Amino acid sequence: MKYYYLLVLTLAYHIGQAQTSQITGIILSDTREAISYASVSIKKSNKHIAADHKGNFTISDLMPGTYTLYFSSIGFESQQKTVDLQQDQKLSLTITLSESLNILQAVEITGRKEKSYKNTKSFIGAKSEIALKDLPQAVSYATKELIADQGAIRIGEIVKNFSGVSQFSFYDDISIRGFRINGGSNTQLLNGLRTSTGFWKQPLANYLERVEVLKGPSSALFGNASPGGVLNRVTKKPLDQPANSISFTTGSFNTLRALADFTGPLSEDKSLLYRLNIGYENSNSFRDLQFDKNIVFAPSLSFLPNEKTRVNFDLIYTGFKGVLDRGQSTFENDLYSTNIKQSINSANDYLNEETYIVTTSLNHQFNDHFSFSASHIRTGYTEDLSEHRSANRYASSADGTTIATEIAMQVFIRKRKRYIDNVSNFFTYKTKTGKLNHNLIFGYDYTQEKVPAGGSQLTAAGYRNAANTAAIKTYNPNNKSAYLLDSDGNPVPNVPHFDLTNPSGSQQLKDMSKYFYTQVAYDQSYYSINGIYLQDQIKWGRLQALVGLRYDSYIDWVNYTKPEEVKIKQHSFLPRLGLTYTLNPNINLYGSFVKGYNPQTASVLSNPYAGGPFDPLESNMVEIGGKSTWFKDKLIVTLSLYKIQQKNTLYNADDASNIDLMRQIGKEESKGIEIDLNGRITPQWSISAAYTYNEAHITDSPINTEIGRQKPNTPKQQGNIWTRYNFIDGALKDFGVAMGTNFVTQRNVSLNATQTLPSYVLMNAALYYTINKFKIQVNANNLTNKTHWVGGYDYIRLFPGPPRNWMLTLGYSF
Repeated sequence: MKYYYLLVLTLAYHIGQAQTSQITGIILSDTREAISYASVSIKKSNKHIAADHKGNFTISDLMPGTYTLYFSSIGFESQQKTVDLQQDQKLSLTITLSESLNILQAVEITGRKEKSYKNTKSFIGAKSEIALKDLPQAVSYATKELIADQGAIRIGEIVKNFSGVSQFSFYDDISIRGFRINGGSNTQLLNGLRTSTGFWKQPLANYLERVEVLKGPSSALFGNASPGGVLNRVTKKPLDQPANSISFTTGSFNTLRALADFTGPLSEDKSLLYRLNIGYENSNSFRDLQFDKNIVFAPSLSFLPNEKTRVNFDLIYTGFKGVLDRGQSTFENDLYSTNIKQSINSANDYLNEETYIVTTSLNHQFNDHFSFSASHIRTGYTEDLSEHRSANRYASSADGTTIATEIAMQVFIRKRKRYIDNVSNFFTYKTKTGKLNHNLIFGYDYTQEKVPAGGSQLTAAGYRNAANTAAIKTYNPNNKSAYLLDSDGNPVPNVPHFDLTNPSGSQQLKDMSKYFYTQVAYDQSYYSINGIYLQDQIKWGRLQALVGLRYDSYIDWVNYTKPEEVKIKQHSFLPRLGLTYTLNPNINLYGSFVKGYNPQTASVLSNPYAGGPFDPLESNMVEIGGKSTWFKDKLIVTLSLYKIQQKNTLYNADDASNIDLMRQIGKEESKGIEIDLNGRITPQWSISAAYTYNEAHITDSPINTEIGRQKPNTPKQQGNIWTRYNFIDGALKDFGVAMGTNFVTQRNVSLNATQTLPSYVLMNAALYYTINKFKIQVNANNLTNKTHWVGGYDYIRLFPGPPRNWMLTLGYSF
């Protein structure tokens, strides 16, 4: 019996001793940045933990002995370390993981490694992974860390961080180096694949890892696109270790927002990974009658059957319910004559949108030199709209002159759908010939867009006829007897005018059954693009060359599904040449020449009233610049000088009888200088800044007065700076503070008018407090309450920016 008690005492002693030893540490990258949520495990045991968001880890309750620790994080080379742990010892380790050079990074499957405002790699610039400093083109970007620090949630809020990029309107609609692109143009990218986000509303951006813009024509890689550049949204990727976060935001304009991000392995061998991003928003606006109810559901799965193969599935569903805001209207040329809050909607207007984007991709590595990638992305868009909007002109009086206090109105009731498919396949082959290293890419792309049957619109506009039985599109004072006149002799509108002197009365519910409607059909349409391209990235010592050629075949089906259906075929050869020279380890110089092509029939296909067909858009760009890293590669600076020329651009014809009518000009040119700066000055001090000087002019036009005029919504100068500092000790330990400003100079709102938008400077700030896994963040925007406009078409359609506002965010990571 005494042996039994002795055994119990011995076991109790050892168990007690086991509680006194532990291993702590921090996991860093080669650049000494913390690797968030890295995996830590002890070989031949069941102990598995994840480091926190600062890379710190602790393993407690260890008995003395020898342990082999295993450290891993997606995108980094795994490492193991053997340690001897003594009784009562608290061992501290610093682990450095090297970035993985896995050839599967021919496509972006593991996401960004850095956890700062800096990004070092690009995939859209060369179709496979390339260091940004080696890419002979400028790229502006915003990482998820910068986006979160600014409290930004939409693309329009994010692009203020980019040189040469500005909002054109409220919508998913921006200008890059003076050339306009929008979410409905099918030239935006998601993970390097062509897609669309709609146009009217900007979706939430909580599922994005970063937003980036490749400057200049990208046709040599992606087919028809804007000569200013292409916008790419990069989604968050599944991770092989658990990392979860939730956040709640409330603040100005009755905003309520909830976001969640969950990721990790679904199988013990980590061959099946998942990520789920969810977003919900219910908010009003500083604008009258406006509200947003948004939902985002974005699951992602990655299957890794072996170390050479990866299959990904991604779904992004966004649903929106709200009102379409057509902008602010003023008294003729008096910009400040109405309140920026004033919209011209009625209380019974609505806009319901749904968008889904489904992506399936396969990546396989045959050997160390040869790999294959295949992807398919399908986009579906549904629109259900009812709105009161301006007829883009002031009301007509009895003698045909305008009534400057009233806006002529019209009503749209519309339902339509569109579907886009993009298939991308390419091989990557790395080889060497003599002293030359090659990274060859050969690929094939296919894109198609279809508008199915049933798309249609009811339009109520114009003035009532004398019998009050129908509407006449425009008013002719020389034929007054044809119109119904009021007691003052003015023509009676089909849809009541909006009275700028009594906005509240004009915004009330309307009896829409009293209007006279005409039906407009959105005919079925179909176009497709087949593209073949070959590219070689050649390296010889300090010199690198990026040489590519693409052939595209465009087919439009005019009068699709009708007896008179006709195929219109076009084709183009698009070369690309770029050179990069490494001056020293911190400075690269580059130069590039790229051509672009965009068939007009595809650009205006969705609008049968534009007045086409038109000649295709043709463009080219010459760009030179330099890229430099500072503070031990923690900060990257890009300087670029460029000149872009494009001919056959379309502009609105300003025809009162057909507001959709377009006209074609001869040539336009954009040239300027850009500077982008992103990263850290110290481990606690982060910064993002940009500056642009851009002259974007019409150089050839049938209308002489347009020549030399700065293009609409293109400031000659713009810039921004945002900087954050974290306190790590003292009374302010765990606090952070950020300040930012952005400025825009005067802009034109059209080509043939003197109406302009004034320059502005905005000031923003934020405070942060982090304790354990909790984060509290307060963002204050437009601190000086500056009245400003982000864009506009004319003084009837102006897009004001928000006044002073604030947001409070509570977050928890686990």
